[in-house]
Parts: sequence; C-alpha cells; structure tokens
Amino acid sequence: MDKIIIEARVNELATRVGNPYVPFLPDEIIRDAKACYDAGAAIFHYHGRTAEGAPDHAPEFYLETNAGIRAQSDVLIHPTLGYVANDADAMTRFAAVEEMMKSAETAPDFAPMDTGSVNVDWWNPETGAYDTTDLIYKNSTGTLMHFAERIDHYGLKPYLVSWNVSFTRQIEQFLKMGMLKDPAYICFCMTDEIIFAGHPGTVAGLDAHTAFLPKNFRCIWTVVNYKGDLFQLTEKIMREGGHISIGLGDYAYMDGARHLTNAEVIEKAVAQARSLGREPATVAETREILEMPDIRIAA
Repeated sequence: MDKIIIEARVNELATRVGNPYVPFLPDEIIRDAKACYDAGAAIFHYHGRTAEGAPDHAPEFYLETNAGIRAQSDVLIHPTLGYVANDADAMTRFAAVEEMMKSAETAPDFAPMDTGSVNVDWWNPETGAYDTTDLIYKNSTGTLMHFAERIDHYGLKPYLVSWNVSFTRQIEQFLKMGMLKDPAYICFCMTDEIIFAGHPGTVAGLDAHTAFLPKNFRCIWTVVNYKGDLFQLTEKIMREGGHISIGLGDYAYMDGARHLTNAEVIEKAVAQARSLGREPATVAETREILEMPDIRIAA
C-alpha cells in the first residue's frame, strides 16, 4: 500500500488540565518536534503560546521556534495563522508568515487555509449549555484569495482545512480558478465532545467528507479530530488511503491512566499503520507525494 503521511499536531489551544505534556514555549515545542520526527512524523504543526498557555501571535515566537526545529531535523513545519484567537484582517493574520519567509532558517513548508467560516462555540456537557456564544471563525472568500496569493508567491504548500462539505466545495472553486493547484492537500477537520462545527468523528462523518472530494482534480486527504479521539477512525482512514494528523493539540490522549506524550501518540499511529501495511512517509517521500518544492534549496 502507499506510504502514509503522519502529522504531529502538538498544542493548538489545548490546556495542560487534560494532559500535562502539551508544549507551550519555544524550547518545549522544539523538543517535541525532534521527538515526533524521530517517532515517524513528517509534518509538525504548532501554535504560538505563552507560558500560561494563552495564544501568542508574535512573529518572534515563530522565528525562534522554526529556527530551533530546523537546527535539529528536516521535519516539515506547518504553523498556524491563529484560528479565532487572531481575528484580524487578512494581511495581519498572514504577517507572521511574511516574517518567517525572510530567512531559509525560519521559513515554514506549509501555510494553512481554512476554506470557509463556521461557528466554533464551546459546549459544556456538565451544564448542558454553551460556555461561549459568539465565536465565529471567519474566512471570507477575499481573505482566502489573499492567503492563496501569498502562499503561491512564496512557493509554500497550502494546507487546506475543510470543516464541512461547504469548505471542500470552496476548495474546488479555487482549483477551478487556478488559485490553488493540484495535488490539493486537504485536511478533513472532524470535531467532537465540546465543539460541533465539523463533521462528527464517525464513519458516516468521514464518508460525508470524502464523498465531496473534487472529481476533476487530484486530492490527497488527511484527517484530524479536534477535541475527539482520532484513533476511533484511524484504521478506516489508513485502509482507504488517507493520512493522519494527530496529537495532544486536539485531544488529551492517554493509555489507561497514563498521559501520553505527543511522540508516544505518533508512535502509536505509526505502529498501527505498519500493522496495516503502510509505512510512514519520510520527509523526502512526503515532498514527493505532495509535489512540494524545497523552497530552502530554491532560495
């Protein structure tokens, strides 16, 4: 079977209440990047965080972290644009990437595009009510066009996030316009437990996603379950030719009563993939699968 691309998603907006191993600061994230790379991850996704865990959008955070990651491995770097915590205009949201691209030592390999807008309020199962009521993850078509132009300008690979079918249909229109090129790398964002903006992390939820993949373009897909246990779906994903994006940023993974580290989550995914006949793709193989130029060499 084809090689499988495994991405480590290490912190997102996760707290340390559920799992104390969620990395916040650059040195913690850098250590996790090497450990996840050694465990078999070819892509590494992270968010800037303060020592208390609040979002940190300062370009300096990403410059320090990317340089540290680059110094110890060639893992493919996938930063964030800030999600709802960076609710600003398109230029401001992309500003950190612009700074990262000023040096080969700090340049990422991907830039994300969540290709639609959605309510992302947090449900509290204990109270049976929402803790928030006005969180909207806004990605207008104009904003996405700006992201697509800047991503293409720098030769980065767009990391296309689809929370539901409407996002995937938007991806298809961008492909038709030529603002995105195939092979399109699409992450299906399932959501569970306390957020319901995406499809549920079930067989039916995933099948609904894949049914709407653009028919006239080459698409490569991976899956994440934000606030849900992706291991409930990993065998199906692996058998159907999909790829895996997983880590403590999305779910507080445990082994019984023991908290898992991000590297241990990656090791578990790698072991399952190998048991199903799919070897984890190396960084070089991932570049080949996704047809990614090495912008550091080109520079």
